[in-house]
Amino acid sequence: MPTVTVADLSDGDFLLDVREDDEWQAGHAANALHIPMSEFTARFGELTEAAPQDGKVHVICRSGGRSAQVTMYLAQQGFDAVNVDGGMQVWEASGKPVVNDKGQPGTVI
Repeated sequence: MPTVTVADLSDGDFLLDVREDDEWQAGHAANALHIPMSEFTARFGELTEAAPQDGKVHVICRSGGRSAQVTMYLAQQGFDAVNVDGGMQVWEASGKPVVNDKGQPGTVI
C-alpha cells in the first residue's frame, strides 16, 4: 500500500480525514476534507467533487488503520491515494497545527 509520512506532506497537499465526528471536532488539520469512514461510501461524491483531478489524495485518521482501509478502497476506484503513516497522532507530535471545529487550537483524541 502506498504510504507517506507526515514529514513528506506539503502545505498544499490534499488531505482526507476519515476519523469520526467527535475526533474531527476535537482537532484536525485546518484544510482537510472530513468524511468519516463510517459514512464514506454514502458521501463518496463529496470526495470526487473536492479531490484534485490529477492529484494525490492523502488519507489520514488517528493512527493509520482506518486510513489504510480507505486508501485501499480509493486505489481500487482508480484514485492516486496514499495512507499517512501514524495519522493525526504523528501530525500533532510533529508540531503541525491542529484546530477544533471552531477554528481554535485543538487536540487529537
